Amino acid sequence: MDMDVDEPTKVDQETQAKPIIVILMGAPGSGKSTFCEQVMGSSIRPWVRICQDTIKNGKAGTKAQCIESARSALREGKSVFIDRCNLEKEQRDEFVKLGGSGQVDVHAVVLDLPAKVCISRSVKRTGHEGNLQGGKAAAVVNRMLKKKELPKLSEGYGRITFCQNESDVESAVGTYSGLGPLDTLPHGTFGQKNPGAKVQLGIMKFLKKTENPANTESTSKKVQGSDASQITGEQNTSLKGTGLSAESDSMESKKDEQLVVGSSGTDVSLDDAPTLAFPSISTADFQFDLEMASDIIVEKVAEFVNKLGNARLVLVDLTHKSKILSLVRAKASQKNIDSNRFFTFVGDITKLHTKGGLRCNVIANAANWRLKPGGGGVNAAIFNAGGPALEVATKEQAKSLYPGNAVVVPLPSTSPLFCREGVTHVIHVLGPNMNPQRPNYLDNDYNKGRKVLQDTYNSLFECFASVVRTQKKVSKGSIENLQLKLSELEDHSESGPTNHSTNSYQKIKREDLHESERNKRSKGYQAEAENVSDTNTGKPNLKSDGSKNKSWGSWAQAIYNIAMHPDKQRDVVLEISDDVVVLNDLYPKAQKHLLVVARHPGLDRLADVCKEHIQLLRTMHAVGLKWAEKFLHDDSTLVFRLGYHSEPSMRQLYLHVISQDFNSAHLKNKKHWNSFNTAFFRDSGDVIEEVSSDGKAILNDDESLMSVELRCNRCRSAHPTIPKLKLHIGRCQASFPNTLLQNGRLVTAPSNSSTDP
Repeated sequence: MDMDVDEPTKVDQETQAKPIIVILMGAPGSGKSTFCEQVMGSSIRPWVRICQDTIKNGKAGTKAQCIESARSALREGKSVFIDRCNLEKEQRDEFVKLGGSGQVDVHAVVLDLPAKVCISRSVKRTGHEGNLQGGKAAAVVNRMLKKKELPKLSEGYGRITFCQNESDVESAVGTYSGLGPLDTLPHGTFGQKNPGAKVQLGIMKFLKKTENPANTESTSKKVQGSDASQITGEQNTSLKGTGLSAESDSMESKKDEQLVVGSSGTDVSLDDAPTLAFPSISTADFQFDLEMASDIIVEKVAEFVNKLGNARLVLVDLTHKSKILSLVRAKASQKNIDSNRFFTFVGDITKLHTKGGLRCNVIANAANWRLKPGGGGVNAAIFNAGGPALEVATKEQAKSLYPGNAVVVPLPSTSPLFCREGVTHVIHVLGPNMNPQRPNYLDNDYNKGRKVLQDTYNSLFECFASVVRTQKKVSKGSIENLQLKLSELEDHSESGPTNHSTNSYQKIKREDLHESERNKRSKGYQAEAENVSDTNTGKPNLKSDGSKNKSWGSWAQAIYNIAMHPDKQRDVVLEISDDVVVLNDLYPKAQKHLLVVARHPGLDRLADVCKEHIQLLRTMHAVGLKWAEKFLHDDSTLVFRLGYHSEPSMRQLYLHVISQDFNSAHLKNKKHWNSFNTAFFRDSGDVIEEVSSDGKAILNDDESLMSVELRCNRCRSAHPTIPKLKLHIGRCQASFPNTLLQNGRLVTAPSNSSTDP
């Protein structure tokens, strides 16, 4: 099967894709109208927004008018946004019925943002279409959220997307904006963190009320009794020629939903546990019998699934009509395997998170014996997606692979699979070959072939177990911490400089996971080393003064490695001295963004700085100032700020030299913006003064600073999304706030020094 797919799923060019009705759900101020505007402003798919506040010639109308307008637009082949609050099931049932004929895909997008965010927006806004603004808005939001009923697939939805922060919303906007007229999306529930939640935590505290949400007990019972068919990540697709295309047979889709294995008691979010995604081994190019292969998969899953804690196994194939998926689902269902722990998924194994919403920190590759790229299918797709970094890392672990064996390859942080998909490890496996045109042909000896395939899955699942155990050590036994690190990586992996044209960053220190390949003559599994150092376990070490050192993951070591060995990294270093190195941030958050990195060992972050480092801080400031002035000589309109993050994402003390335009495609979310435009960012001059007088710098490392509302760095006006903020910044002519104009916090061209920047 060809897994090297770069485009969204397409239907047959002669067939018009089904229109989509997207039922938006959220309290006033959650951003429903903004969501519609952003998608419709950039999508080439024909969309119609149905809003009850404006349905009657710009004035408020009725629900019936909304239903009729939606029905009319769908008949014309247009896709529809239902822009109403829709927080109660009864309020949205009539809209769901518009897809009852099977000719319309019914989606839900739940903008489940924190109550205080919705209230703050509603209170502050002006000119709202429904005139819900000012002081009355808070009580309305509170009342509506108390009646909230979250949607379920069993109500008739094909896809439900939950957005619980701005980053989730931006991701969903991107998903729907990218849909062309012939594109479809995977079916299933995506992004749900707490299926049983009825009223958001913190709303009563925010409004200073103490009453409990109604019907909490009954809601819990409903969740516990929910249909197992809601747990599905499958996309209704089939192969057409060389590309992927969607099937329009809704009856078959519903049939397969019932085949999802196990009997879960809850709706499952696909984000919360260590997960191995693996293809069916040896059943494609190696032509192993599907019935026998499905027996072995289910047998080995049943054997291992309860040994993996809360980790999950996911069998992946490209097509919804995959016979191996159908066989495995049916047989796993007969064995009552927990569907929270093992399920099937249709999609590209290299794009499970970005295209399917499924986060898998480990993926398996059906490799060739040489462990080389190429050959088509899964192997070619994974090596292509992993980039040169995966090929180099693989060579460091093993040169070849015997059938029945597996080898774990920790992914360097330079790999696109690591940065984009959150994949931390690839496990190469080699199964038995029943194809006479391929190496190691078994001459149709299925007795031997069955044993080799059993060994293959044993090796694969044991390797995954070793990754899970090691990552538990890294996160002090907490899988939640592991997932938090992967989530932070999406925000912060861009902070570290990387040069994809060289292998200089591919030598980053990795976890102490070694090749798990078993010798052909060995009957037992070669266990991984258990002696993991304190640095890798994530256990904080104590300094001599009793304070704690922070432990750094392998992905966070890139800047440290450059600072300690700059001569080996001359392709990315702009300046080297005894005290500092200067380099461009590979993912700059503005037109100009440099890092001045200290070369002194033991200075991992600002918290490590004391009085003895005061001269180093002054040197770093002087070097940063020199580079800012150099840029200003070339472009006098720029304005610069020099400073440190209170809690950096990468190891080694470094000073940001960043222009204040923030005009960069790499500035994508609220965390990026707030890390440079709240008290989290400490100005270099202030840090020098504090260390000089008090022996340490003030650290404003409260995580809540990362979630404050987006405000212009000049006029301080609030904006709901990054795109709207960027649009405003490009036009804002206001002076910077007085706090930034003091103490040399801003660096401008000499000609501007007498006026406000």
